[in-house]
Amino acid sequence: MAVSELYTKYARVWIPDPEEVWKSAELLKDYKQGDKVIQLRLEEGKELEYCLDPKTKELPPLRNPDILVGENDLTALSYLHEPAVLHNLRVRFIDSKLIYTYCGIVLVAINPYEQLPIYGEDIINAYSGQNMGDMDPHIFAVAEEAYKQMARDERNQSIIVSGESGAGKTVSAKYAMRYFATVSGSASEANVEEKVLASNPIMESIGNAKTTRNDNSSRFGKYIEIGFDKRYRIIGANMRTYLLEKSRVVFQAEEERNYHIFYQLCASAALPEFKTLRLGNANYFHYTKQGGSPVIDGIDDAKEMVHTRQACSLLGINDSHQMGIFRILAGILHLGNVGFTSRDADSCTIPHKHEPLTIFCDLMGVEYQEMSHWLCHRKLATASETYIKPISKLQAINARDALAKHIYAKLFNWIVDHVNKALHSTVKQHSFIGVLDIYGFETFEINSFEQFCINYANEKLQQQFNMHVFKLEQEEYMKEQIPWTLIDFYDNQPCINLIEAKLGILDLLDEECKMPKGSDDSWAQKLYNTHLKKCALFEKPRMSNKAFIIQHFADKVEYQCEGFLEKNKDTVYEEQIKVLKSSKFKMLSELFQDEEKALSPTSATPSGRTLLSRTAVKPAKAKPGQASKEHKKTVGHQFRNSLHLLMETLNATTPHYVRCIKPNDFKFPFTFDEKRAVQQLRACGVLETIRISAAGFPSRWTYQEFFSRYRVLMKQKDVLSDRKQTCKNLLEKLILDKDKYQFGKTKIFFRAGQVAYLEKIRADKLRVACIRIQKTIRGWLMRKKYLRMRKAAITIQRYVRGYQARCYAKFLRRTRAAILIQKFQRMYVVRKRYHLMRAATIVLQSLLRGYIARNKYQRMLREHKAIIIQKHVRGWLARVRYHRSLKAIVYLQCCYRRMMAKRELKKLKIEARSVERYKKLNIGMENKIMQLQRKVDEQHKDYKSLLEKLTNLETTYNTETEKLRSDVERLRMSEEEAKNATNRVNMLQEEITKLRKELHQTQSEKKTIEEWADKYKQETEQLVSELKEQNTSLKKEKEELNRRIHDQAKEMTETMEKKLVEETKQLELDLNDERLRYQNLLNEFSRLEERYEDLKDEVNLMVSIPKPGHKRTDSTHSSNESEYTFSSEITETEDLPLRMEQEPSEKKAPLDMSLFLKLQKRVTELEQEKQSLQDELDRKEEQALRTKTREEEERPPMRGAELEYESLKRQELESENKKLKNELNELQKALLEKSSPVVTAPGAPAYRVLLDQLTSVSEELDVRKEEVLILRSQLVSQKEAIQPKNTMTDSTILLEDVQKMKDKGEIAQAYIGLKETNRQSLQDYHMLNEDGELWLVYEGLKQTNRLLESQLQSQKKSHDNELEALRGEIQSLKEENNRQQQLLAQNLQLPPEARIEASLQHEITRLTNENLFYEELYADDPMKYQSYRISLYKRMIDLMEQLEKQDKTVRKLKKQLKVFAKKIGELEVGQMENISPGQIIDEPIRPVNIPRKEKDFQGMLEYKKDDEPKLVKNLILDLKPRGVAVNLIPGLPAYILFMCVRHADYLNDDQKVRSLLTSTINGIKKVLKKRGDDFETVSFWLSNTCRFLHCLKQYSGEEGFMKHNTPRQNEHCLTNFDLAEYRQVLSDLAIQIYQQLVRVLENILQPMIVSGMLEHETIQGVSGVKPPGLRKRTSSIADEGTYTLDSIIRQLNTFHSVMCQHGMDPELIKQVVKQTFYITGAVTLNNLLLRKDMCSWSKGMQIRYNVSQLEEWLRDKNLMNSGAKETLEPLIQAAQLLQVKKKTDEDAEAICSMCNALTTAQIVKVLNLYTPVNEFEERVSISFIRTIQMRLRDRKDSPQLLMDAKHIFPVTFPFNPSSLALETIQIPASLGLAFISRV
Repeated sequence: MAVSELYTKYARVWIPDPEEVWKSAELLKDYKQGDKVIQLRLEEGKELEYCLDPKTKELPPLRNPDILVGENDLTALSYLHEPAVLHNLRVRFIDSKLIYTYCGIVLVAINPYEQLPIYGEDIINAYSGQNMGDMDPHIFAVAEEAYKQMARDERNQSIIVSGESGAGKTVSAKYAMRYFATVSGSASEANVEEKVLASNPIMESIGNAKTTRNDNSSRFGKYIEIGFDKRYRIIGANMRTYLLEKSRVVFQAEEERNYHIFYQLCASAALPEFKTLRLGNANYFHYTKQGGSPVIDGIDDAKEMVHTRQACSLLGINDSHQMGIFRILAGILHLGNVGFTSRDADSCTIPHKHEPLTIFCDLMGVEYQEMSHWLCHRKLATASETYIKPISKLQAINARDALAKHIYAKLFNWIVDHVNKALHSTVKQHSFIGVLDIYGFETFEINSFEQFCINYANEKLQQQFNMHVFKLEQEEYMKEQIPWTLIDFYDNQPCINLIEAKLGILDLLDEECKMPKGSDDSWAQKLYNTHLKKCALFEKPRMSNKAFIIQHFADKVEYQCEGFLEKNKDTVYEEQIKVLKSSKFKMLSELFQDEEKALSPTSATPSGRTLLSRTAVKPAKAKPGQASKEHKKTVGHQFRNSLHLLMETLNATTPHYVRCIKPNDFKFPFTFDEKRAVQQLRACGVLETIRISAAGFPSRWTYQEFFSRYRVLMKQKDVLSDRKQTCKNLLEKLILDKDKYQFGKTKIFFRAGQVAYLEKIRADKLRVACIRIQKTIRGWLMRKKYLRMRKAAITIQRYVRGYQARCYAKFLRRTRAAILIQKFQRMYVVRKRYHLMRAATIVLQSLLRGYIARNKYQRMLREHKAIIIQKHVRGWLARVRYHRSLKAIVYLQCCYRRMMAKRELKKLKIEARSVERYKKLNIGMENKIMQLQRKVDEQHKDYKSLLEKLTNLETTYNTETEKLRSDVERLRMSEEEAKNATNRVNMLQEEITKLRKELHQTQSEKKTIEEWADKYKQETEQLVSELKEQNTSLKKEKEELNRRIHDQAKEMTETMEKKLVEETKQLELDLNDERLRYQNLLNEFSRLEERYEDLKDEVNLMVSIPKPGHKRTDSTHSSNESEYTFSSEITETEDLPLRMEQEPSEKKAPLDMSLFLKLQKRVTELEQEKQSLQDELDRKEEQALRTKTREEEERPPMRGAELEYESLKRQELESENKKLKNELNELQKALLEKSSPVVTAPGAPAYRVLLDQLTSVSEELDVRKEEVLILRSQLVSQKEAIQPKNTMTDSTILLEDVQKMKDKGEIAQAYIGLKETNRQSLQDYHMLNEDGELWLVYEGLKQTNRLLESQLQSQKKSHDNELEALRGEIQSLKEENNRQQQLLAQNLQLPPEARIEASLQHEITRLTNENLFYEELYADDPMKYQSYRISLYKRMIDLMEQLEKQDKTVRKLKKQLKVFAKKIGELEVGQMENISPGQIIDEPIRPVNIPRKEKDFQGMLEYKKDDEPKLVKNLILDLKPRGVAVNLIPGLPAYILFMCVRHADYLNDDQKVRSLLTSTINGIKKVLKKRGDDFETVSFWLSNTCRFLHCLKQYSGEEGFMKHNTPRQNEHCLTNFDLAEYRQVLSDLAIQIYQQLVRVLENILQPMIVSGMLEHETIQGVSGVKPPGLRKRTSSIADEGTYTLDSIIRQLNTFHSVMCQHGMDPELIKQVVKQTFYITGAVTLNNLLLRKDMCSWSKGMQIRYNVSQLEEWLRDKNLMNSGAKETLEPLIQAAQLLQVKKKTDEDAEAICSMCNALTTAQIVKVLNLYTPVNEFEERVSISFIRTIQMRLRDRKDSPQLLMDAKHIFPVTFPFNPSSLALETIQIPASLGLAFISRV
């Protein structure tokens, strides 16, 4: 389509403006072909008519869509022209605070005049290894591109930094060199990169100065070549300088300064070493005060002087040379103060003993007379004679200034040479990167020789730049195989020819300089005659004959001819130079000797460099020859040669361009002046680059990117499988003119404006779609709103009608209620009246009926009583008559029977007297007797029954009699009561009358009382109400006070909790920092160790025959002394470390651990100091707590007797400890007596002492066991006794106390203490007696005594049982003793070797059993014991500590005794060897065969000392982790190594233990060094190292590590050696392996993170692809080689499965995963902060989805509690920040509260980088960003922009004991360990 078709209504264009250069406007109507005027509306709303140029009819340039504004690369713009470039730069600089922008191959850098946090080492690491287009524009990206191309293309590189003064060239070059120094490092330990950076402060001090445009302006050009070796590490550098501005030494314009070094000297004049220079304030010297601005704001010249001197020292300029430099500089300052007085017009003189000249001569070491003479005279030579001529004052001043400039230039060259010598490398340079920091195009009101040379250099550079850009364009077209035509671009070769060709400006200038009477005027005339009207680029000003104009590529520049010849000659008088050459100051003479060498034809430098500016010294007489010709070279000629050499160097390299722009002339931060910016853009060639790009096909898309962007313009049927054909079909439909685009192999090329056209079509299509979506949504919203309104109306109607119905119902209810009330009220009245009448009637009826009933009752009662009386009287009369009759009858019967009985008695008496009769009678009477007896019994029974009947009758009679009597008495009483009742009735009637009278009185009194009561009630109610009000107010106040107290308490609690949490967090952070610092030191140590190994390998390679030498063994490393040094302290770290011995061998050990143990010892000491401080703090806190507890415990009395008993026990233990020490010393002395072999014989004193010691130690251990039991029982009993409870009534506690006591004495003692506790004073008894409480107490005491007696009885029984058990134990011990004696006798019959081994083995077994007993004794509930120590009884802690100390001491003594026993055994062996055969025969030795039982496997592995290398090789060096992990148990190598260590410990072979552990550690290090890049290997050995460490802890014998062991595992503990030091070494090794594992993880994941987390579109179609620029970015479309999120998750699964297969500890896996996620989040966030194209809403959605997938992975692996998710919080918040609304203050508040894991700099950076992908999104306004900054200004966080992706969290290795039994481990044959055997 035609470009004019784009000028439609609402299209935006740029129009020229005198103030803003370009203004934006909008078309009000469509443009038609042939229109001369365009209707426009400006942004401020003003309408105008824009007239087109009638000749060219050129339309105003179109404005790019807003979506393209702010692009990183200017070539990505659809419309490439000046206003688009200017606007894009301004938006990026002002709105986004971005100072770097790409323009094709050029990096445009705008000086912000403000320090920005974008140059830190974290930024360098972020750009390192990245493609140039993948990151935001930066100087580091250019440097990385140069470094990468140097390594990839094997071609030297150049970075050309240009720009005018104050644009930031020097800073940009400095940052580029800093990048190379940081990324590449140095190839040697000489820190070459530091020297390269150190050259900057030196060159800035002697070559930079303050100007009106820049406070640190470089007044010379320099080209620094940074050399690299084959591995692309810095090996050296070389510097070339160009065109130093020497005139600044003697003259400065207003508000400018001389070179910095002069002011630094003046600021440091007070230093002692500078006293001899006799310096003063800068305003004192003529050369430093002319500008009137000696101070720069914010710069301390004294501090800068310190930095300069430090840099000189680093570069090898020693103190003497530094003082020489300062001496020469001070001499220049004093020379500037030399004054002249005129004698006449042609001569002058210097005052006698002129102080400035005197100081100058003293400093320079020259004669005062000669110098003063030649400053005022000059020597002239003719063909025949030479004579001296005086000069005028003006000439003398010029000569003085020329001399000062010449000296400074020489000193400058000398310093540059020495800097180059310091940076020179002896290693052969493989390649280099050159950094050119050179002045940009300059044009001032007055332009002279300096501006001419500068612009000449820029013409050459611009030509090279144009050719390079054209070449790149041509290569791109040829690569894509598209037809191309020659692009027309500006060629400035005619301008260069005008300057440097034959008869050019420089040639005519040199020719005029050779003329005897040459002048600036004559030279100007020659220029006019030669070039005027012959060269279109040369012009003559109309109003001047001493100036000329040259049309440069950037602008026309008018040069003033005045001073050209003088500056080109740069003349200084030779006689003054000779005076300086004759100086006694060696350094000064060296400066000018270098000049002679430079002038000689054989003095060319090796690099072929030319000097900075050779000064032409005018001789008295010209000498023929080459030297004379060289001497006459002018400044212009030298500069041209230097420039040609520079161009040759640049053409031989690949150039990279950095164009620095100065945004304003006032140094205001982030202020953009469009006029100044356009001038510089035109001058630096940026617009030329744009023009060249726009002339061809500036816009380029890959087919996939084009398809992704413009897929919306296609229909489904247009989408083919071939993307290229699909794009072709689409473009043929959209763009009819085929010349507007070309199809390449991989890209589509578009002419300028075509992408904007496509974007317009795409935007229109999207706009239509948006309108349709909006229409549908709005219709849906309106329908929803209508339905909601309808539903609301119905609801309102329903509620209104309901309200009305309720009102009517209420009315009806009220009416009905009124009727009901009336009905019930009327009913109530009637019913009340009826009830009154009824009640009265009932009362009358009741009274009448009562009266009748009472009368009837009285009558009936009288009748009843009369009948009763009659009944009883009649009954009594009948009974009297009956009894009288009965009595008479009975009497008659008795008389009769008495008479009959008397008769019978007489008969019986007569019969009884006759015996015979009796006998006769007896015959046959037995039956009769039996019958009679039976009759008698029957009669007796009848008698009893009759008697009972009689008794009953009598009882009945008596009762009836009593009843009758009572009835009679009751009748009498009734009669009396009737009489009394009659009297009482009369009295009651009288009382009724009285009561009626009293009733009337009472009623009257009641009325008065009621009136008073009502009044009192009212007053009382009023008072009560007042009291209630007061009570309510008081309650409110109380509640308020309680609330305040509660709030204050809550606040205080919260404050204390917060403080506690903060302190806890701070302590955790400090601990992590300390741990991190230690691990970093460990990492540095491992790095140095690797470096040492590399150097050692290099030395071994360099030296063919190794020289044998003796390695000196450190005398401090002995095998036994340090290991068994006595110590009475408890802590592990106080035991001295194991010292190692080196065996004398020809082969060197792999790595001796002694040095590392020393370092570890130092670290341990530091940790001990820290722990001691912490313990001191804890001790203070415990002391305060103890004081408080003691005050609480002072109330109940203490049991003094028991405390004294405990203190005595403690003293006794201490004395025993001393006794043991003395016995040990005696034993040592006895062993040292080795004068005769008899000393160590079995009967010798030493042997006896040893046996006595062993016996005593055994006895002492038994005693200690008993004492421990007694003390522990006393402690427990005291614990119960101290509690403030009523011990007299709480029998349960006493029972528990008594049951815990084991001895009668203890029970008696407790009883005495109880009686003393309950004892009271006499006064107390007296007081208790008053209330009778003493008796109660006495009774309670008696009950307690009874209870105690019963408990004593039960305790006695248990004691007897225990006594029997103890007797049984004694019997068993006796049997054991007999067995031991038998075993000892058997051992004595064995040979000495077997005897010693058997006795030691027996002793070891016994001591092991005792140790296990002690461990079981002290392992009872340690938490309860700990709480008891802290809370209840602090004073008992010391006693227990002393007891534990004694136990430790005894253990150590036993160890030493065993060592001495071993020594004695060795001595016995030696003695037996020395005994003669005869002596052997005398001793009766009978060999006894002792049968041995088969032993179970003890969990040990035995190997020979010679097999140790083979063990390490097979088990460590040659082991394949994959096979072990799959086929064998995890951690098998660690178990095998530990079982080998156990066997060496069992043999008490310290040398074997040390050798095995050292070999193991070195073997692991070798494996990791060899295969350190393999994740499986590193993970495998990290797991095994941790398992080995856990085994050493688990089987160390320490109580803290034995809690989870089985009894069998406790039997496997180490018995002879304390390997705590080696545990620390293994822990350090594990830390190193962990850090290496993290590095391997990082190296594997690093290429995947950015591609998978940021670039790849996990959710297809969400992100849009914007038009790319020349710097192509990585495509977000997944290709075959592109990493995706699935790639990252697969890799994480691989890592996790490998670690699990290797049996790594779960806690360690969590730490690895946490570190992995931190690296992922940090790298992703860092790239997000450095990539503007990634900061969009859609990219935020992609990131959040990716993070959710990672969280899902954590959930699947049960790793959510590992802390990994928290490390992704900054990335999550950054993604949320991209998606949230960013407009209002509420949004700002929400962002500030949401983004608490991001720093302020990161939040602002994301907001600045936020870029809409589509036109429907909006940018973040500047005001919103400032609001965010204001809200976050109080937040204290790091100013660092990027996260530290290299940060490694400190790792910990929590103790993880193994449940695997060592005796069950089988060694597979595949490991090749057949040489080791199970024990």
